Amino acid sequence: MLIGGFQKLTLLDYPEKTAAMIFTRGCTFLCPFCHNPELIFADQDTENISEEEVLSYLKEKKKMLDGFVITGGEPTIHKDLGDFIKKVKEMGFVVKLDTNGTSPETVERFLEEKIIDYVAMDMKHTWEKYNLIGRSKKEGMVEDVRKTFSLIQRSGLPHEFRTTVFPSCHSEEDFFTMAGYLLPGETYFLQNIRYGKTLEKNLDESKKLNVSDIVVRLKEKFPDLIIEER
Repeated sequence: MLIGGFQKLTLLDYPEKTAAMIFTRGCTFLCPFCHNPELIFADQDTENISEEEVLSYLKEKKKMLDGFVITGGEPTIHKDLGDFIKKVKEMGFVVKLDTNGTSPETVERFLEEKIIDYVAMDMKHTWEKYNLIGRSKKEGMVEDVRKTFSLIQRSGLPHEFRTTVFPSCHSEEDFFTMAGYLLPGETYFLQNIRYGKTLEKNLDESKKLNVSDIVVRLKEKFPDLIIEER
């Protein structure tokens, strides 16, 4: 497994947990607004962090940390991810997986093996418009994402769905469509795009969407959902 980043403490990325977090290399998407472009390509000539370093730190900080977050990149492309998670679980940590949903078989296996405790899935766009943002290198991507979405909904695990608001590609109506996919009680976050360090340079910043106003209207339309701005 290729680990491109290691955050030794986060109070924000695992709800109600004090956690450490790793960033894996390689992704199945080429989102223009990606704010971790250095993690997209697994073969980039940069130094990786060893699994041993991460596990050693977790062992040392067992009394201080509750959880462990795995994000990317897209973690599920790594065939040895499951074995790594099991080592983390053996230390007593709860594990949160961040995924873009393109590997439903992997997510299903992790759910069956009960080695993850929380899942956060990116929802890039409405199903009909997914390729406008995802631009996946993988065939059948939308179908795979929808499978993962359904698996997470049926899993019984705490979970969240989240969309990065990209004004050049989203309309306000799109968020109402996406919120309509969720079941009562589920959580949906809208994240503001972070201009600056993105995969595509010189993104058009002139187009604006008021995320706070959209969240207010979504809450009115979908009172049974937990909808927040990030």
